[in-house]
Amino acid sequence: MERAKKLAKRIVGADKDPKVQTVSSGDFFKENTQGMTITGFCIDYLRRLFPILGWIGRYNLTWLTGDLIAGLTVGVILIPQSMSYAKVATLPPQYGLYSSFIGVFVYCVCALTNPSHVQDTPLIAVLTRSDLLQFFATSKDVSIGPVAVMSLEVATVIAKVDLKDPGRWTAPEIATTLALFCGFITLGIGLLRVGWIVEFISAPAVAGFMTGSAITIASQQLPGLLGIASRFNTRAAAYFEIIHSFKNLPYCTKDAAFGIVGLFFLYLIQHGTKYLGHRYPKYARTFFFIGTARNGFVIVILTLASYLYCHPRVDKKGNYPIAILKTVPKGFQDVGVFAIDRDLTSAIASELPVATIIMLLEHIAIGKSFGRINGYKIDPNQELVAIGVTNTIGSFFNAYPATGSFSRTAVKAKSGVRTPLAGLFTGVTVIVALYALTDAFFWIPTAGLSAIIIAAVSDLVASPRVIYNFWRVSPLECIIWWAAVLVTVFSSIENGIYTAISASGALLLLRVARPQGQFLGRVLIRRTHGPETVYREVFVPIKTFQPAYGKVLNPHIKVELPAPGVVIFRPEESVVYPNSSLLTGGLVDYIKENTRRGKDMSMVSLADRTWNDPGPRAGHAALSEAQLAKPILKAIVLDFTAVSSIDTTAVQALIDTRADVERWADHEVAFHFCHILSPWIRRGLIAGGFGIASDERKRGGIPIEIVPIAGPQKMEDPESEFYYDALREHPTDEEAAHITDDTEQVQPNRSAASSLSDFEGSLVSQQTPYFHFDISSAVQAAERGGTGDVTMTAGSVAASISSMDKAVMKEV
Repeated sequence: MERAKKLAKRIVGADKDPKVQTVSSGDFFKENTQGMTITGFCIDYLRRLFPILGWIGRYNLTWLTGDLIAGLTVGVILIPQSMSYAKVATLPPQYGLYSSFIGVFVYCVCALTNPSHVQDTPLIAVLTRSDLLQFFATSKDVSIGPVAVMSLEVATVIAKVDLKDPGRWTAPEIATTLALFCGFITLGIGLLRVGWIVEFISAPAVAGFMTGSAITIASQQLPGLLGIASRFNTRAAAYFEIIHSFKNLPYCTKDAAFGIVGLFFLYLIQHGTKYLGHRYPKYARTFFFIGTARNGFVIVILTLASYLYCHPRVDKKGNYPIAILKTVPKGFQDVGVFAIDRDLTSAIASELPVATIIMLLEHIAIGKSFGRINGYKIDPNQELVAIGVTNTIGSFFNAYPATGSFSRTAVKAKSGVRTPLAGLFTGVTVIVALYALTDAFFWIPTAGLSAIIIAAVSDLVASPRVIYNFWRVSPLECIIWWAAVLVTVFSSIENGIYTAISASGALLLLRVARPQGQFLGRVLIRRTHGPETVYREVFVPIKTFQPAYGKVLNPHIKVELPAPGVVIFRPEESVVYPNSSLLTGGLVDYIKENTRRGKDMSMVSLADRTWNDPGPRAGHAALSEAQLAKPILKAIVLDFTAVSSIDTTAVQALIDTRADVERWADHEVAFHFCHILSPWIRRGLIAGGFGIASDERKRGGIPIEIVPIAGPQKMEDPESEFYYDALREHPTDEEAAHITDDTEQVQPNRSAASSLSDFEGSLVSQQTPYFHFDISSAVQAAERGGTGDVTMTAGSVAASISSMDKAVMKEV
């Protein structure tokens, strides 16, 4: 085996690697699997899969009261909303109720049973499946069910499929198939624990898509509100709907009386109760519940008015003077085993990405928002499992795709919900409505449902204050918001979501591929504590005088350049393949602009010069006086404070940079690195030949950074990775790090005079002398240029700092 290892190393060239200890793949796996067994992993996975196990044992009467109130409150809102959203999805109203029941119910409980336990009626079957309850939810606030944006997407899919094969499949069949496969996809994402992919879509992009979708939905409901839906296509782009709605205002029917009045009272109750709640804080909770029940109040009044007006005015054909909902089947008459049609599956396949993205994106955004507001953290993967199971099981109830609802979630949160169990009470409320209120649903005016939809989606429109904050934080993201809104309004919601995703991805790539890098100089800061004055050096961008940097730093401070021939550069992003050429190219350009060539090119014959760098002609001066005043490059300090990763392309770019600048300087250039706290960055740089002292790149007089250590170590081992010293007589300064016997971790000093150990050792490995812990020690080593004392105390400031011609800034 050993011979095989040696042969393998010889083949790949590993036998020629420097004998420097670096992190290995084995170390990575040991660190991430320490103390973990297969059994422990499975138990942990199941606990995360069923979060109810963490809180059900502590359930109490107080929690039950809060859940009951919140569940019933959401149920009152959900019943009229679900029928309204079914109208948006171009489905019969009962399918909205099916999706509502299964959404809130399965989100917190999914029952598994033996087929022999299924009873004769669907309701009894649902209520008696109690062999094993599995709870999935991690958010107590989120309410799953039909939502406006998802309903609009379902309507779009139904229209596209029907256009390809007219009349082949019914609208409920298409919607249920869509729910099944969206549920499968989302469930798979959650079980594989890759829910982090939703993080690649920025909040402004989501907000822009939601705003555009809300405007589209409201514009499509406007014809129904005014009773002119039959005069033009109500499934076109939003701008088309708005224009034609205004054109057809003279043709409004009696439906407008019900729709406009209903919309007026919805807003009146909403804003009136909010005002009264602020005006009379003692009764704020009462006014809140009145406001949340406005949908129910308005729909009851409109239904009663519709009955009184329409009942005596039916004609011989059974037509009524206004559009009403008419027959809504009682109970679960449309529930049954769902059969998958392969041709239908192929027909909706191209629509699955958009539908799935809308489903998971809206849900996760809502869950995170309310978790942040109410002081808990959701598990995105677990939430995807929840909505995946919800939609998969919902397909057996002929439900259409459901996801988290912003308006109902807000009401649920404000109603005092305590646990996800509140969804059970909401589900029971919907079941009661399905069995007891369907006769009353017959007389609901469709214009009233349009009013409810318009009032509901108006909450999804971003306020001017939110848009202004987008602009203040990031103008580019504000542009993305506008792009998502405009594309959704003037095209379609599919193009809107694709625009939002593409723009977010493009901005992310732009930030990675075109990062900024700063060339640094010194500033000495004076900080006064009573009679004591403390000095310390900091490194700031040299171009502080430019307007953009003048907003951060005082543009009039005097930034001292490093010693002649030393360049300090700080990348502001990880150095990876999209940006490595930009960063290293900028570094080389700066060096060539601010240092002079090390070789006199006038002494080189034309035949020996490269074609792209001919140099001066024979008989002409090689350098001007201004160029002669520039120093020759000696060392480069790279501050990796903001660098979290580095890849092969970046290491190769650094190697090429080293060759380029050494060719320019005509001698060896030292590369010093600081703030390398990732072992993988250190490993990559060492693989590129950086940081190590070889025959060509000897240590010279580079200082060793010394810190206190815990207890005596073996100081006689010449191959030890770290340097150890004998007993020391004086403690280090306030910047020194201590290693305690208990934690074996670097701890901050308690005071300038405290000490936890009488032994010293090197802070970083002595095998990599060009890797430094902080920028001060890296710059000092670069400026010494291989001369001077070979030891220094970690965190100390060079003794010569007071003699430098620096700006003295008082720290406030």
